[in-house]
Amino acid sequence: MSGETTGPPAPATTPAAPAPNGTTSTAPSARQVWTRVRGTALVVAVVLIGGLVLATVRSAGSHGALDPRSTDPHGSRAVAELLEERGVTLTLATTLDEATAATHPDTTLLVAAPDLLTDAQLSTLRSTLRNSAGRTVLLGAGSPSLGTLAPGVTSAPGAAVTNLSPVCTLPAATRAGSVDLGGERYEVAPGTTADSCYPSDGLPTLVRLPGTGTTDTVLLGSPDLLHNARLDQQGNASLALQLLGSRPHLVWYLPSLYDPSADASDDDTTGNFLSLIPSGWLWGALQLTLAAVLAAVWRGRRLGPLVTERLPVALRASEATEGRARLYRKANARDRAASVLRTATRTRLAPLLGVPTRDAHSPELLLPALSARLPGTTADSKDLLFGPAPADDSTLIRLADQLDALEREVRTS
Repeated sequence: MSGETTGPPAPATTPAAPAPNGTTSTAPSARQVWTRVRGTALVVAVVLIGGLVLATVRSAGSHGALDPRSTDPHGSRAVAELLEERGVTLTLATTLDEATAATHPDTTLLVAAPDLLTDAQLSTLRSTLRNSAGRTVLLGAGSPSLGTLAPGVTSAPGAAVTNLSPVCTLPAATRAGSVDLGGERYEVAPGTTADSCYPSDGLPTLVRLPGTGTTDTVLLGSPDLLHNARLDQQGNASLALQLLGSRPHLVWYLPSLYDPSADASDDDTTGNFLSLIPSGWLWGALQLTLAAVLAAVWRGRRLGPLVTERLPVALRASEATEGRARLYRKANARDRAASVLRTATRTRLAPLLGVPTRDAHSPELLLPALSARLPGTTADSKDLLFGPAPADDSTLIRLADQLDALEREVRTS
């Protein structure tokens, strides 16, 4: 059958070896499966091994920027050890509840990134500072936190971190001398009592706001002088030890996104995912969507009616049959493939059985003629020629073999 031009397409894409039961198997062998997936498996294995190695290496003493346990260049373990050598006890807090619970009158509270706190957290922290008689050091505080934690001070455009001189009478600054500061710059409202030091282009990068009694708040425009890589430069270590070691206890607060208190916000946008996306990304996504729609319309537009074109070369019938079979298999079109096989078989059988070609697809005329021609056959002719679509590739292969055998039997009878 496969040697004829009008014969049914062979559904298999590659020659298959006969199975032990005499049928043709389409299941890939273990070798074929491994050949297909070994590239992907190798990439996945390399990524997993690389991730495990990287996690193992980074887990040894690496905790992040400004972490008093970290020995990285941007960590702060060096200043933490110097403070402990001078008798200052250090408590690391990663939640607001831990920080407020550890804050006492003899405590210095260091807030690493106050701008990360929500409005509710800032209000809670402000209440804690009012009730304590200690010192608060805010690192890189900007507009989101200054209004609550440092009234009377506003943020100005930032500056690069450079070596700056004190230019003030604050004892800690005059003893430390030049330090590496910059980052946030501050403007102190008229009438506000404050020590303004280390000016950059006329605006201070360190501001001390005295409070009631021994309470005060220190604003540092940049945390760079606390980094391990900069602590031994200029007067960085001196200023850090004086600001953080003035009380016997230091609470080092690193705000975390996993802090439960961050959920207790009265902001109307809490929980709104779209509010977290910058407006530029939303406009970009809209433009990409519009471009995709236009591309789909452009690609889907018909350029005219289909035109029959002569092939530049002659194709063998077997190649055309195999190519069509590959398309059927790629689309899992077993129903279409079975219909083509059965239709071609009925068309060839009808003249052999004396049935007009126009009636070849009528079971009422074709099946009685076939039963009269092959009275002793055990095959279910109706199921073979007019049955349902095969459920899998093996059944489709078996159907093709049975149709081929039926046609041979009719021709030789």
